[in-house]
Amino acid sequence: MYEISDDILGIIFDCDGTLTDSMPVHYLSWKQAFDAHGIEFTEERFYAMGGMPSDKIVAEIGAENGKQLDADEVAHEKETNFVELLPKVPPLETVVAVAKQQKGQRKIAVASGGFRWVIDKQLQHIGLADWFDAIVTAEDTEKHKPEPDVFLEAARRLGVPADTCLVFEDSELGLEAARRAGMPAVDVREPQWGSSSV
Repeated sequence: MYEISDDILGIIFDCDGTLTDSMPVHYLSWKQAFDAHGIEFTEERFYAMGGMPSDKIVAEIGAENGKQLDADEVAHEKETNFVELLPKVPPLETVVAVAKQQKGQRKIAVASGGFRWVIDKQLQHIGLADWFDAIVTAEDTEKHKPEPDVFLEAARRLGVPADTCLVFEDSELGLEAARRAGMPAVDVREPQWGSSSV
C-alpha cells in the first residue's frame, strides 16, 4: 500500500495519463482532427504538450503550420473524437488504488487541463464520478500548466494549504506546475513510484 506522510492533508490527481491511461486515445483523437485539416501531428509533439488545454494546442499547432484554425471548433472536433473512443480508455489502476485508499482519509481533488465535460465523462467511465471533494478543469483558471494556478485553485477549494498537498502527475508541464505551486509531486511514469512513500 502506498504510504503518505501525516503532514499531507490533500491529494490532487491529474486525470489524463494519471487516473486514466488515456494518452494513446487522446493522440489518436488529435491525429484524426488535425488530419481533417491537412496538418501532420506527431506523437512526440503531442506528448511534449501534455497538460495543455485543447484550444491552446490548436492555436499553437495552427500557428506552426501557418494555418488559421478556429481553436474552439477544432478542439471540439478532437474532444468529440475522444468521447467516441472513451470505451478504449482504461483506468490507471495503480493511481486509482491510491484514490481509493485515501478517499475519506484526506481531501482529494482532480486538477486537469482538460475540459470539464470530458473529465466528467472519464471519471464516470472509470467509476469515480462522485469521489472527489473538488474538480478543477481548464475553464476554472485563466493560466494553465506549467503555471501553478490549477493546483492552487484545487488546494483552495479543498480548504488546505498548498504546501500540504501531494500531486500525482504524468507530464513535464504538470510536474513543473506542481513545483511552482510549492507542492511535492509523484511522477506516475516512474516504474517504481508505487512502492515508495512521500
